[in-house]
Amino acid sequence: MAAAETIAVEGVDKAKLVQDYIMYKVADHPYWKTPFGKVYLDNLNLTSHGLMLIFASLFMLLIFGLLYRKKDPVPRGFTNLLEVLILFVRDKIAIANLGEHDGRKMAPLFLSLFFFILFLNLMGLIPIFTSATGNVNVTAGLALVTLTVMIGGAIYKNGLMGFIHAFIPHGVPWPVMILLIPIEIMGMFIKAFALTMRLFANMLAGSIVVYSIIGLVIVFGAAGAPSLLLGVAIYCLKVFVAFLQAFVFTLLSALFINQIHHPAH
Repeated sequence: MAAAETIAVEGVDKAKLVQDYIMYKVADHPYWKTPFGKVYLDNLNLTSHGLMLIFASLFMLLIFGLLYRKKDPVPRGFTNLLEVLILFVRDKIAIANLGEHDGRKMAPLFLSLFFFILFLNLMGLIPIFTSATGNVNVTAGLALVTLTVMIGGAIYKNGLMGFIHAFIPHGVPWPVMILLIPIEIMGMFIKAFALTMRLFANMLAGSIVVYSIIGLVIVFGAAGAPSLLLGVAIYCLKVFVAFLQAFVFTLLSALFINQIHHPAH
């Protein structure tokens, strides 16, 4: 009886340990857990997810400022991998949706969005980091960038009246316009909301599933070992999803921006 109670207590402790780790990975905290202990961020007015944003920015500066060798006549190794991703985003997302002129002009924006989201997604899979894209505030901030370019870019490109005319369907009777114009305006904000929730929900759910399945090994020991194989498989799938969600967010941003920048099309 005592042994059974001990196992139950240990099971509860282990389950609580797994639960705490999952919450640390997906929730925002005023500290950052390192192998050397907790680093409290209160004095820096930062949270763990805010720190991840800084790390992702630094990684981008390091990779593209030092490791990316743009001047090489023939890209090799890591530079070649980056070139493939850069050309894909430029040609298949920016130019394909916004045309040659606007696509090349706005390629830096889409490349920044793609790689920033990709780095945040991949960092969430590394134990020492947390999943910042599993925070709705982070994804809302990224969607706000797209919304700002949608509105500001359309006004800059087409003028204020051109921006307003984008919400007025041609050939529609004015009584119907009274209903359609508010719907069109709401649709612009709904698109930004969709960007926010799509990235947030996918990354949050993926992190919870991966660490919950792997946590079964900690809770049940050898009896939960088969779940480790499933966990590793889902973890590999999550790496693919990290790239996929960065692509989807960037692609939808390009589509939404094109729709309001070129309303005639």
